Amino acid sequence: MLFKSMTALALAAVLATMMAPPATAADEETWDGLTQVKAKNVDAAYLLPGADFRPYGKVIIDPPQVSFRKNWLRDQNRSVSSVSARITSSDMEEIQSAMSEGFEEILAADFAKAGWDIVIEPGPDVLRLTPVLLNVDIAAPDKMTAGRSRTYTVQAGEATLALEVRDAETNMLLGRAVDRRKTTDYGNTLMITNRVTNRAEFERLMKRWSSILVGGLAGLKDASPVGLRADGDGR
Repeated sequence: MLFKSMTALALAAVLATMMAPPATAADEETWDGLTQVKAKNVDAAYLLPGADFRPYGKVIIDPPQVSFRKNWLRDQNRSVSSVSARITSSDMEEIQSAMSEGFEEILAADFAKAGWDIVIEPGPDVLRLTPVLLNVDIAAPDKMTAGRSRTYTVQAGEATLALEVRDAETNMLLGRAVDRRKTTDYGNTLMITNRVTNRAEFERLMKRWSSILVGGLAGLKDASPVGLRADGDGR
């Protein structure tokens, strides 16, 4: 559990650094010995040059860590006058738990469907995937309180996925990917937003990410061993 928490904190810190203007162009191209590769389906992807993904046929999927945008709770309660309608820390933890469990289930189902064995023990043919959902921003969480007025938004929210891929047996870092996405944007059309619609929209977003990750690893197997010009677009 300590390892997972430390990994999540480390990814969060590095992500903040990535989003700041880099000191030099070279800083953008390397990350802990990884080299940035072309990525069509994610914002940024980094791989270990020479990594060979062909031997892997099993995955350990760490429970996804989930963290909200800074001051999200404060901002959500700023315009709420009723105490019963306020979002509490317990509510936030419940949302985090539900998102983590839901994303893990989606990942496990998609990887299993693609032919990967889902395991819990390291081995020579096992990859460890550590997904982290950062800066989660849910536009209008709903406590389903009696008499609460309807909330309308053009989208449910957004989040950033940071994924770390390691050899499960040696813990060698093989790759990272970072991608920020919004849920469905309905343009000028206002939609009713509540916990049911939020869940559906974020599940759709997680399924998109899961599809990208499964396809990305399949592409890396085909392209292995990874060269400096490897394509990390997940196709």
